Amino acid sequence: MTADPGEGPHVRQLLGAYVLDALTAGETRRVCRHLRHCDGCSADYVEVAEAAALLALLDEEDLLGE
Repeated sequence: MTADPGEGPHVRQLLGAYVLDALTAGETRRVCRHLRHCDGCSADYVEVAEAAALLALLDEEDLLGE
């Protein structure tokens, strides 16, 4: 993986939907291609994926603060 040269649009705005498998096939391919070459977006992807995994551990009581 190399540092992003700053060319082309980044995919940060699509990462949440990507982690949740909520993108179209075309969007998924675009994100996959971009993540192979952009260290910044790849690091953001890891953070979003970790956050999504942690959210899955919460239950209703956690969310209501009870």
